[in-house]
Amino acid sequence: MRCVLIMALLITACSAKDEFAVIPVPAQIGSAEPFLFTDEDGQVYLSWVAKTDSLSSLKYSKFAEGKWLEPVRIASGKNWFVNWADYPMLAVNKNNFVAHFLEKSGDDTFAYDVKLSTSADGNKWSTPFVIHDDGKQAEHGFVSLLPYGDNFMVAWLDGRNTVMEGMENIDHHDGHHGEMTLRAAIINAAGNKISEWELDPRTCDCCQTTTALTSNGPVVIYRDRSEEEIRDIFITRFVDNEWTKPQAVYADNWKIAGCPVNGPRADAIGNAVAIAWFTAANNQPTVKIIFSTTGGETFSQPIQVNTDETIGRVDVVMLNSNSAVVSWMEASTIKAMRINSDGSKGNPITIASTSEARSSGFPQITRAGDKLVFAWTNDLQKTILSTVVDVHTF
Repeated sequence: MRCVLIMALLITACSAKDEFAVIPVPAQIGSAEPFLFTDEDGQVYLSWVAKTDSLSSLKYSKFAEGKWLEPVRIASGKNWFVNWADYPMLAVNKNNFVAHFLEKSGDDTFAYDVKLSTSADGNKWSTPFVIHDDGKQAEHGFVSLLPYGDNFMVAWLDGRNTVMEGMENIDHHDGHHGEMTLRAAIINAAGNKISEWELDPRTCDCCQTTTALTSNGPVVIYRDRSEEEIRDIFITRFVDNEWTKPQAVYADNWKIAGCPVNGPRADAIGNAVAIAWFTAANNQPTVKIIFSTTGGETFSQPIQVNTDETIGRVDVVMLNSNSAVVSWMEASTIKAMRINSDGSKGNPITIASTSEARSSGFPQITRAGDKLVFAWTNDLQKTILSTVVDVHTF
């Protein structure tokens, strides 16, 4: 089976329309929801969800000497909530691991919990535990994980206020009785919760959150939701052990009655921050990037990234304090481009092709030294592919 899978991937690599060699991922057919993470030592990890009949498993692999190593299983279950946009992820901090997945808590379609598992070696994982303690059969997800000191910061969308007592089994996803909120917590390497906060009492319902660590402290970036249904990108910063009042990264003034399922991504080097996001304000689908030199307190003017009509699904990594590489999708094409904080740009590069379907998910990018690693779900092959690109290509 393994040989057949690798052969199929190699055939795909030879027939790909882009110029970069595809690196096989040891993921079985039917795997999806990739996520990339680079630790402080430059070790790259790729996690994904593998499905076999009714069983879902979260697995990960390390990248070493130009290939992905034998995968490790983190957790498995038959009652997971597996969603194309709300993908599990892992983070590593000083050889301590944390990973999360979503598990159903009730019969309602959107009743599920965020479950975390920790490991001291990446091989033996703890019994999964729920990060939130509201006990509601409601939507909890769109998690961000961030190494923070010797601990981890976890941010997530929390739907505890969207259900009313005695109405937990009614599907409120398109018409909440209450608001989706943004929460964050700090856990130690053993998974014990140290602190927890509500960061925003009203947010967009199903856009990914993202986090970054600045010299001033962690920041959380997400899509807000005003009373007038303006859903722009907001930021809150953890400064001197307190969270700042959320503020708009930029006022796109995108008024939309439903969630676009298209969250931001961010990266930081010191107090230099880059945030990429999608908006369709004024019926103009656009990917933008914005830079900050003050740890996210203030921002420059945004820079348009896309060169053609886009469906968003962004990611971003900083190359230095003045430039970043953004990835995004235009139709079925995954593109990437270097953007400098002064507004100058490199040439857009085609990384790969997949499809516009939801099942193709959100392409991922991470940096390891002078290399950028990309991973995506190939919707046609029903598996995960990857490639490595030298940063000087951009």
